[in-house]
Amino acid sequence: MKGPLFYSKILLFGEHGINKGSKGLAIPYNFYNGGLRLTDTDTELAKKSNEKLRGFVAYLEEMQQEEPGLVTFDIESLNRNVEAGLYFDSSIPQGYGIGSSGALVAAIYDQYANDKITVLENLTREKLMQLKKIFSKMESYFHGTSSGLDPLNSYLSLPILINSHDNVEATGIPMQNLEGKGAVFLLDSGIVKETAPMVQIFMESLKDKGFRNMIKTQFLKYTDACIENFLHGDVKSLINNTKELSKVVFNNFKPMIPEGFHELWQKGIESNDYYLKLCGSGGGGYILGFTENIDKAKESLKGHKLEVVYQF
Repeated sequence: MKGPLFYSKILLFGEHGINKGSKGLAIPYNFYNGGLRLTDTDTELAKKSNEKLRGFVAYLEEMQQEEPGLVTFDIESLNRNVEAGLYFDSSIPQGYGIGSSGALVAAIYDQYANDKITVLENLTREKLMQLKKIFSKMESYFHGTSSGLDPLNSYLSLPILINSHDNVEATGIPMQNLEGKGAVFLLDSGIVKETAPMVQIFMESLKDKGFRNMIKTQFLKYTDACIENFLHGDVKSLINNTKELSKVVFNNFKPMIPEGFHELWQKGIESNDYYLKLCGSGGGGYILGFTENIDKAKESLKGHKLEVVYQF
């Protein structure tokens, strides 16, 4: 058995804010991917992944007993294959904020869900919301809470625009300009992170009135503006609003920014060579960067590993 590949994803905008009413924009990133495999099952990696799958399958069994109306799986086949060594063969780095568990969830749903919603049918808003709900419940096994967005992005392999908690749509993004100097890039923090503690910090912070106010008046405002600019190809406004967003995050989300990157973060804002923001929940993994001039950014970030994901 060699299942289809599911890609990693990048949440360009909306980290932490989606659950508080901000818009969000996620794009597939096909540089990394993963698929279910039943060959070469005796490698160390395969065994480790298979072990993890066992826990997940037990969770799915429980989940479908609790909510049979949401989704059911061919648990018999799934258990049989897991016993035979089924594993998720993936190049997506774990704990990096680009959807390693999302791709796994998408692969399991694709292969084992009964009456699944497929990519080929007319994806109405109802169907998208149903998929998001299913994926949210499935991925909660890995993160404690999940918006379901990562698996949705991976499953559809399309850019996803989150207008609100209950309004999600597949969207188009402007064509890349491979000659362009402007770029979105990933910066490797070298730190493997866990999502749940970051979500916890954010939820705790929300108990503070000042923090809630900042989310409403600044964070959501700049996030929504950035998405609008990005979708309409308005590079100048995008760069300006990303700078403002970078400042807001630096001033209010410090515990989620790895300590070794505080200086770099500030340097970007002061020099205007690049602007950094959280990629996913923060705490490590990748940090997302935006620049008007990728050569300048590379020069400024010498000694750090940069991966360009989109050019404009």
